[in-house]
Amino acid sequence: MTREIPDEHLSLRPPLSSFGSPTRDQLRQAYSDAWCKHVAGSPLTPLESMLADVIGLHPEYQALVQDGDAALAFEPGAAPVAENPFLHMGLHMAVREQVAIDRPPGVRDLHRRLQAQCGDVHGAEHVLMEALAETLWEAQTAARPPDENRYLSLARARLAAARGK
Repeated sequence: MTREIPDEHLSLRPPLSSFGSPTRDQLRQAYSDAWCKHVAGSPLTPLESMLADVIGLHPEYQALVQDGDAALAFEPGAAPVAENPFLHMGLHMAVREQVAIDRPPGVRDLHRRLQAQCGDVHGAEHVLMEALAETLWEAQTAARPPDENRYLSLARARLAAARGK
């Protein structure tokens, strides 16, 4: 059985590139398009598959992401949600890319150990995401590049703290 993709998801927009700097709206549209294609059972590109997998982990974001107009209009702080879902999902994607290429070196092994400690990939990603977000915040407030060693140190500290519980 073939499912039809709604016309609004078959736009003439250029696909999200792995290179360059996509705009906020392009990123949000990519999440929306990937989720709508996933829900419709349509074939996905590898990137769309990754996006749909992350969205699938978060049922609380699915209605927002599925409504492309709402996704584009979402403003953090103006919505009744505790966090920015696009930032959260973007951190998931960043951690997955880091693990895939083992950059910074050692993050893949740390992820494996966190996964064993947490019991699943999602929990391991969240530990790394917390450390990554803190590292990025520190770098931004100090107007300097992110420190990979600090990032790994924060993640290792979270692993050690989890072991002590």
